[in-house]
Amino acid sequence: MSSRENAATHQLLALLEARYAMRVLWALRDGHPQTFRLLQDSVGGITPNTLNTRIKELREAGLMQHNGDGYSVTSSGTDLLKRLADLQPFAAKWVASQAKKKQQT
Repeated sequence: MSSRENAATHQLLALLEARYAMRVLWALRDGHPQTFRLLQDSVGGITPNTLNTRIKELREAGLMQHNGDGYSVTSSGTDLLKRLADLQPFAAKWVASQAKKKQQT
């Protein structure tokens, strides 16, 4: 991987590592727009101030947008979420393997 590719990956991961950023995107994965209040409820435990900050960052990054119906992911956001969906089966296998290791000890 080139240094330019590394920099791009690090930049994206830094954005997604921000508290609740992934949960905000994940809450919008079904493609249905959500109002601020509904999005706050979908994410769970996020303060309005933090949600506003994450929305601003994700909108500036081109992953989220707002239209008359509420907040939704952009086509780039949809593309990212499709790629992240591959993590779900991996996570399930990983959790099962961790549980199995704990039972063996």
